[in-house]
Amino acid sequence: MKILVLNGPNLNLLGIREPHIYGTATFEDYFTSLQKKYATIELVYFQSNSEGIIIDKLHEVGFSYDGIILNAGAYTHTSVAIADAIAGIKTPVVEVHISNTHAREEFRKKSFLSPYCKGTIFGFGLHSYELALFSFVI
Repeated sequence: MKILVLNGPNLNLLGIREPHIYGTATFEDYFTSLQKKYATIELVYFQSNSEGIIIDKLHEVGFSYDGIILNAGAYTHTSVAIADAIAGIKTPVVEVHISNTHAREEFRKKSFLSPYCKGTIFGFGLHSYELALFSFVI
């Protein structure tokens, strides 16, 4: 099984960005722990702050991987283009968010991506990614 974990804008700053919301762990450290825990699954990580690059990555793996775990960051609430990319691929996508987006600003409550995703998991910190991973292995 091959799963892509795809992070969008500003998620490269995890561990230093707004630790009261996102915690103090870096994503790289968390991802390494996931790889060790799920050694039988090929986990691939990619991060970009650029909308077009995220779309290109979805197109690249969206017909060959078994699943995509996507945290599109703020693009979740603004990008029709990423939503269209998800709709256009065959690989199932699980949308994840570290924080509970419904407990934050009003604009964060609307996701353009959710209607095209297998499911959405949010509010469980970095563990949201592992919960998404479970959805592909159960």
